[in-house]
Amino acid sequence: MEISGDQQSLSSQIKIESVERRTANYKPNIWNYCLLQSLKSKYDEEEYRRQVETLKREVSCIFDEVNDPVAKLELIDCISKLALSHYFEKDISGTLNTMVNVSNFGSCMEENLYHAALYFRILRQYGYEISQDVFLCFTDDVGEFKTSAHLDAKPVLQLLEASYLGMESDYLLDTAQVFAIENLRANHEIFSLVCPLHLSVEWFNVKKHIHVHEKENKTRSMLLQLGKLNFNMAQAQQQKDLKETLRWWRNLDLSETLIFTRDRVVESFLWAVGVVSEPQHESLRKWLTKVIMFILIIDDVYDIYGSKEELECFTHAVNRWNHTEIQQLPEAIRRCFCALYDTTNDMDLQIQQEKGWNSVLSYLKKGWADFCHALHVEAKWYHTGYTPRLWEYLDNGWISSSGPLLSLVVLFGVGQDITKTIEILENNQEIIYYSSLIIRLCNDQGTSTAELERGDAPSSILCYMREANVTEEEARDHIRNIITNLWKKINGLCINGSPNLLQTNVKYIINIARVANFIYQKGDGFSVQDGDTRAQVLSCLIEPFPLI
Repeated sequence: MEISGDQQSLSSQIKIESVERRTANYKPNIWNYCLLQSLKSKYDEEEYRRQVETLKREVSCIFDEVNDPVAKLELIDCISKLALSHYFEKDISGTLNTMVNVSNFGSCMEENLYHAALYFRILRQYGYEISQDVFLCFTDDVGEFKTSAHLDAKPVLQLLEASYLGMESDYLLDTAQVFAIENLRANHEIFSLVCPLHLSVEWFNVKKHIHVHEKENKTRSMLLQLGKLNFNMAQAQQQKDLKETLRWWRNLDLSETLIFTRDRVVESFLWAVGVVSEPQHESLRKWLTKVIMFILIIDDVYDIYGSKEELECFTHAVNRWNHTEIQQLPEAIRRCFCALYDTTNDMDLQIQQEKGWNSVLSYLKKGWADFCHALHVEAKWYHTGYTPRLWEYLDNGWISSSGPLLSLVVLFGVGQDITKTIEILENNQEIIYYSSLIIRLCNDQGTSTAELERGDAPSSILCYMREANVTEEEARDHIRNIITNLWKKINGLCINGSPNLLQTNVKYIINIARVANFIYQKGDGFSVQDGDTRAQVLSCLIEPFPLI
């Protein structure tokens, strides 16, 4: 007996309706989009741009005025903490090149722990190959750091910060880190290092650093004024970008259909700002926000909404980039695919128009296909009740982290020449791999508790718990150790790389991992918005610095 087209459609509809849909019980969006659309800033006016140019010239003169090498290092450190390094690249490189080229310059730092640690940290931060041996004179015969009753917090904190720029072979820096933490905890109640500078999102800390420097009253007022103006002007552009992105999200009209997923446009935009804050990268921030939103939506499709058969179909559709694959899927998944398809094609056209490039759609399609394939692998583990070994989980998880996809979009956004951009992409796969693993593992640290309660696919923590027969806390410690070693691998690649990778577009890839560290350091900053994530949105995107 022949089955008519109507009967087939009815049969498919019955199958769709009979699927038992899971829910993550995400909290609703906390932001009033209408209020955000009303944000205005005066700091996009020409008079402020003129003020910035004047202040830049005045700050640049300080490099010639200051002769003391420690004072110059502190100046560079302050400029970096205020996210102003891009204004003074020639001044900074000229100063540091002079330091490293002067014979025995490092030896003059060895008499003072603060000086040695600052010198080491700044040079490593800017990609110079400086040896950990600068700290040998502060150790005893067995390689332990010498303790002193008169050692105050400042040099120890500087040593601690320096230790996070270690490479895998830098065992002395491991000893330095243990010494610094133990010393600060024992002797200084003020000690509270939530996140070291090297692992932090530079832009998220600008306000904090300005407040600290104002309290100390040692920093030149023109530098602090430049930091405040630069922040407010960047924020003015970011507010425009956010409002445009919110209009895009509203026009997609997905919220009512995709009720199972998270409405997190503002948080996604915050992630984009953490990766690239400079005003000239407004297109990239919007592209990145859109990609992150679809990463969240598609992750929820695979994790909690789609059936085994639906996910198989959706994965094939993304791989073939073809609408005909999705006709029998439920409306929510169809709408998701169509919106992803249109947004990605639009992004490709915008890249072509803005940069004069040929189409990069093949790269974007492959990025999405690889991401969905990795999510599909995890979904199959869930549906079959399979728990992989940790290495097997991570072999797939670095791609399901979305790191490779985000890295691709970031490089396309900041790149000027398509040939050089593809070359950077191909030559830095190790850094993309390690950064992606950090994203995956930070995500697992922040989300695994809720996912365990929901019975989601296994995370790295659960995989290791079952593989090594250990407690959750022991597994978390193991994952933290892996993350620490991954940062060392990244440091090694950047510091030993040529050219200096920390001062190229590769730094934006590493920023993706830094934002992941922030978002997940106290839990799931995406799903639960009303903690540090909310505070950072207010500080970064809404509240300007008051200027007299």
